[in-house]
Amino acid sequence: MPLEIWTLAQEAGGGLSAVGAALLALVAAGLGLAGGVLLHRHFSGRSRAQAQAEGEARAKQLEAEARTEAEKLRLAAEREALERKEKFDREMEEARAEIRDQERRLAKREDLLVRREEAADRKDQSLTDRIANAEKREQRLSEREKQLEELIEKQTIELQRVADLSPEQAKQMVLQRAEEGARRDVAKVVRKIHEEAEAKAQERAREITLMAIQRTATEHSSESTVRTVAIPSDDMKGRIIGREGRNIRAIEKATGADIIVDDTPGVIVVSCFDKVRQAVAVEALERLVADGRLHPTRIEEVVEKVRSEINERIIRAGKEAASEVKLHDLHPKVVEAMGKMTYRTSYSQNVLKHSIEVAFLSQIIAEQLGLDGALARRCGFLHDIGKAMDHEMEGGHPKIGMDFAKAHGEKNEAVLNAIGGHHGDIPATTFYTPIVMAADAVSSARPGARRESMERYVQRLNELQDIALAQPGVVEAHAIQAGREVRVMVDANQVGDDEAFLIAHEIAKRVEEQMTFPGEIKVTVLRETRAVEVAR
Repeated sequence: MPLEIWTLAQEAGGGLSAVGAALLALVAAGLGLAGGVLLHRHFSGRSRAQAQAEGEARAKQLEAEARTEAEKLRLAAEREALERKEKFDREMEEARAEIRDQERRLAKREDLLVRREEAADRKDQSLTDRIANAEKREQRLSEREKQLEELIEKQTIELQRVADLSPEQAKQMVLQRAEEGARRDVAKVVRKIHEEAEAKAQERAREITLMAIQRTATEHSSESTVRTVAIPSDDMKGRIIGREGRNIRAIEKATGADIIVDDTPGVIVVSCFDKVRQAVAVEALERLVADGRLHPTRIEEVVEKVRSEINERIIRAGKEAASEVKLHDLHPKVVEAMGKMTYRTSYSQNVLKHSIEVAFLSQIIAEQLGLDGALARRCGFLHDIGKAMDHEMEGGHPKIGMDFAKAHGEKNEAVLNAIGGHHGDIPATTFYTPIVMAADAVSSARPGARRESMERYVQRLNELQDIALAQPGVVEAHAIQAGREVRVMVDANQVGDDEAFLIAHEIAKRVEEQMTFPGEIKVTVLRETRAVEVAR
């Protein structure tokens, strides 16, 4: 019975859910079979109609939802397609703009190349024309030389016929003409070599020299071998001289300087070639004059105290100079010798400042040539060290300085050779010696670096002019630019263009051999041809 009720409940609940069918089965079991049958029939008919209606409604709802979802998908797809199209359009526009930019750049480059090609064509044409003109000129010159040779030959034959020369005389004349011809050929070769060397080296040398000068700038102090000490009154002169001259003798003996007391009012002259002794004498005299106590014992005390202070200044100046050029391994005696040069002058140029300047100039030039700048700086700094003791020893300062540096620990051959050979006293064995020579010349030739007396200045100008006038064919010679250039005028009938270069070379060579001068002297030879006619 329960099985049948369950079966009927399942059949009746075909349109219900499982829970509903189970409830229906329980009800049917409670009512009995008859009631269950009636209940089954009642609910079976009602549930199927309701289920059908609900299914249709659910189907319509699902259809509406599907249509709504499909519409959403369609709209989303359209938006995505529109966005992709806009993005593609932007990318295409950017690509077109980039292509247009590239086309414009290519067009500009093409125009530039066209202009360069046209300029190159014009230059080629100009060079071609110049070459053609030069060839024509050379051809005309060659023809003229042939005509001149023929004319000379005819004149020689006619001269031999008219003058009835002997064979020896004719031979001498021929040799003279051959010598003149060889001289012209030599002048041409010298001119060609000179022009080629200048074309290759002038620009590079100018660049290195100007860079060295621009990057190095030092001040120069000028002193003389005579200094004066101001005194308050002329009565002080008698006190300085002392009874029977004992005070002035004590000062001269203690300082090693000459004390000159003359009629010049208000001053006493101190003369000494050694700048250190001169400085000691001047400062000691100033202190004695200010103190007023003048007797031999006091003089010795003051001079000794001043000498000690100046020695300390010398050592301090040497250390400061070595530190400025970054040389910290120098022997103490070398440092002291360099410090002494703060009181030493050459053509009124302070030698210590000159040495510092030469050191930096040498470094710059060496670095531009790919060499060791530090070694060049050391060579330049020590090149004039012999001037610190050349007044005490015989010989030139290059050899004195080289021996002194070698005796006090300097072992580098480049440094020793630069010290001993920077004036050409010994052959240069390294590249650093000519570098120091060039830096020394640049420092000495700087405007305002050196000065000399009027007598020496006039003498140097006259020597220049005399050397130039001694050359054959020279008509006039004038020293200009404060003696740094000599202008030479030659006779155009005797001297040709090529021979003018040879004359300039010979004058420069004689100036180098016969004169001593700071820097360099330029020799300019002028040849002028004038054609004058008077219209009446």
